[in-house]
Amino acid sequence: MARIVCVDDDKDILETCEVILTGRGHEVFTASNGKDGVKKVKEVKPALVIMDVMMDDFTDGFNAVYEIRKDESVKYTPVMMLTSVNQHFPQKFGEKDGEFLPVDAFIEKPIKPKDFLKKVDEMLSLEKEEINIEGKK
Repeated sequence: MARIVCVDDDKDILETCEVILTGRGHEVFTASNGKDGVKKVKEVKPALVIMDVMMDDFTDGFNAVYEIRKDESVKYTPVMMLTSVNQHFPQKFGEKDGEFLPVDAFIEKPIKPKDFLKKVDEMLSLEKEEINIEGKK
């Protein structure tokens, strides 16, 4: 199946993602902060990145995505934000943030495994040329 990089500072989230995704036959790589996540993405060249927002600081995930989008070898990789950031800030991030946040999907935690897998399948079905650097189709 696909190589997927999951980046989150919550070990339980990483383990849950790994169990769910490997159960579907995917190869899963993990990192616990944005810096290590970017390194892992460049090394593995995955078909999908699943990224938390708030890790080492409140914008760690956003900064990691900007770094990924700068690298020619991985900049078109679909990125799905899986986060609880909207529970902590009045600014609601989501679908209308394509220019500000170069991601392809923005999902709120907690999410049901069935809904999570549906979104993962949707992201994996994207063609690389359908995604531009701003994260829009």
